[in-house]
Amino acid sequence: MKKLVAEFIGTAWLVLGGCGAAVLAAGIPNIGIGLVGVSLAFGLTVLTGAYALGHISGGHFNPAVSLGLWAGGRFDAKELVPYIIAQVLGGAVGAGILYIIYTSGGQTISADPGAFATNFYDANVYGVNFGLVGALVIEIVMTFMFLIVILGATHKNASPGFGGMAIGLALTLIHLISIPVTNTSVNPARSTAVAIFAEANAMGQLWLFWVAPIVGAILAGFVYKLMAPNR
Repeated sequence: MKKLVAEFIGTAWLVLGGCGAAVLAAGIPNIGIGLVGVSLAFGLTVLTGAYALGHISGGHFNPAVSLGLWAGGRFDAKELVPYIIAQVLGGAVGAGILYIIYTSGGQTISADPGAFATNFYDANVYGVNFGLVGALVIEIVMTFMFLIVILGATHKNASPGFGGMAIGLALTLIHLISIPVTNTSVNPARSTAVAIFAEANAMGQLWLFWVAPIVGAILAGFVYKLMAPNR
């Protein structure tokens, strides 16, 4: 139970910190933090969450990470479903807190793609429409590389104590690359959490932000296990 509580809290923190930066701080005139600030916010939530809670649950905070670690031989299959449920529920609570804050002054969530930090595909949000194929490719590849970093940074032969830093910086880099394409998911729990409070269009596109991260993560797990066996 302690592990599940840690995953719940960590995923709630990731959604509140990362999506909160995007919703509350990114677009403020003169002081808005922009794409770089939002990217750092997501990286910092994972970095701080990993050091605070990683020793309890492993610090996954992401169904794709749990599945990738399972594919890499680092996680027990019997724990997958409980972890994923805790992550989705934690993300929903984080998004719910953000929703209360955002709407407290009478503001409403726009129906536009990307509103309330939702993920999207085949939409011109930041000046370019990269299309469905581009969204699939970038989400698969970015999640693949995220898991490669996670599996490498937490391998028994890696330098101890620096795993959380490498993982947090990797997520920052991933956001810098892919925010313009999909608003960056690489995390089905994060995508689901904000889609719950957004318009129906976000929920209708949610399938991609489950399928692509899971495919990328599982591929990375199998590939890394071949390159650097745990034994």
